[in-house]
Amino acid sequence: MERIPRGVYTQKFREQAVKLVQVEGVGIAEASRRLSLPVGSLKKWLLTARAGKLGEIGKSQKPLTDLELELARTKKELAEVKLERDLLKKCAAYFAKESR
Repeated sequence: MERIPRGVYTQKFREQAVKLVQVEGVGIAEASRRLSLPVGSLKKWLLTARAGKLGEIGKSQKPLTDLELELARTKKELAEVKLERDLLKKCAAYFAKESR
């Protein structure tokens, strides 16, 4: 199975994710699920925000071109579609076995 492409997040997105946990009181696991990002990334952002250095994360990253962004989005979508297809295959096999 292919790995889902690594996410590149904007500074505004990081700040909103941290605000979701700190201000609104949503748990880290729930917030990461809602935002579709790894729990480890959110934990790192929270620790950095508590130290007052959230703005320094991602400064060394070069901005992605439009083509790279489209490619990453397409790869992520393909991985999700493959997961859904595999699930449907398993469900179809299960129900075919049940109907016999």
